[in-house]
Amino acid sequence: MSDCVDSWCAGTYPVSNDLRLVDFDFELPARLIAQRPLPDRATSRLLHLAGCELTDLHFSDLPGLLHAGDLLLLNDTRVIKARLLGAKPSGGRVEALIERVLTARSALALLRTAHSPRIGQRIDFADAKAIVTARTDDFFELQFDCDVPALLVRIGRVPLPPYIEHTPDAQDEERYQTVYARHEGAVAAPTAGLHLTHALLERLHARGVATAAITLHVGAGTFAPVRAERVAEHVMHAERYRVSEATARAVNERRVAGGRVVAVGTTALRAIESAARDGVVYAADAETRLFIVPGHRFQVVDRLITNFHLPRSTLLMLVCAFAGLEPVKLAYRHAIDQGYRFYSYGDAMLAERAG
Repeated sequence: MSDCVDSWCAGTYPVSNDLRLVDFDFELPARLIAQRPLPDRATSRLLHLAGCELTDLHFSDLPGLLHAGDLLLLNDTRVIKARLLGAKPSGGRVEALIERVLTARSALALLRTAHSPRIGQRIDFADAKAIVTARTDDFFELQFDCDVPALLVRIGRVPLPPYIEHTPDAQDEERYQTVYARHEGAVAAPTAGLHLTHALLERLHARGVATAAITLHVGAGTFAPVRAERVAEHVMHAERYRVSEATARAVNERRVAGGRVVAVGTTALRAIESAARDGVVYAADAETRLFIVPGHRFQVVDRLITNFHLPRSTLLMLVCAFAGLEPVKLAYRHAIDQGYRFYSYGDAMLAERAG
C-alpha cells in the first residue's frame, strides 16, 4: 500500500494530454514471457487488483469473486489462420499477415519483406498468387487468384504474436482460441478469454452469473507500436465490432438491476464502451477507433479481466485508465516480483474500476 499514491487509489486521473509514452514503460525479464500455454487453461494465476490491494489467486477462483446478478461479457471472435509465407519472383521472402478479408479474392495485409513491395508486385504463396494493388499507411491491398478464406484454411498459419518464438503447431491451433470462439475474423486472440473453460463457465452460471457475447475482430494493429511520445497524438487502429440487440438489452437490464458488468478482455471493454451513449448500450455493427487512456470516463464496465500487456502499448494504457496508473504499476511490479507469466499465453488480472 505504501507504494501507491493516495490520489491514484481514490481514482483521480491526470489530464490525458499530459501523458507521455514513458509513463507506460517497464522492464520485463524475458523469462516471464509465456511461450506456451499451461496444460489446463484455468490453472493460470489471477491477480485481483482492487484500488491498491493485491491478492494472489488462480483463475479457477474466479466464481468466488463474482456474485449472482453479475454479467460476464465475452468476445466471441474466432482467430483465422492469417499468416501466409510467400516469395517474390526474385526469390525474396515475404510474410503476410492478413488483417482483413475484403472480398472473396482480396484482402488487406501487413507485409514483412526485405524491401517494401511496390504497386503491381506479384507475390507467390504456395499454389496461389497475389498482386499488390494499393497501399494505405502500413497496410497493402492484395488481389488473389483464388478464394482467400479457402487459401487461409489450406496453407495459413496461426498468427502468433511476434514475442512467441516457436513455429505454430497443433497445440496453438487449439489453445490460441477461446472455447466460445464463434465468428471468424480476428488475427489475434482476445487473450483474457483463453483462461475460461466450459467447466468454469458452468460453475459461473450455477452461481447466477450470466454471460453475453459481443464480437470484436482483433486486428493486426493491436501489436502496432505507439510511436508518438505524447500519447494524445497516437492514432488508434480501427477494428470491426458488433453488439447485438440481445446483448445491449442484457447489459442495460443488469445495470438497472444493480448487477456488475465484467468485461473479459480489453476488446470486450472497447466494444461495449463504443456502443454506449450516456450510460446506455445500443446495438451496433460498426468500426471503432476508441482510444482509452487515463482520463477516460467509463460508462458501462465495472470490472475487467485482462492479461498482462506489453510496455508502451495501447492495451496497457487502457488498463491504466480503468484501474488507475499507479495501482496498475504497483500490480505489474508485484506480478514481476512474484514470477507471473506475461502476455498472450500468460496469467491474468481481475481489476476493479477506479473511482
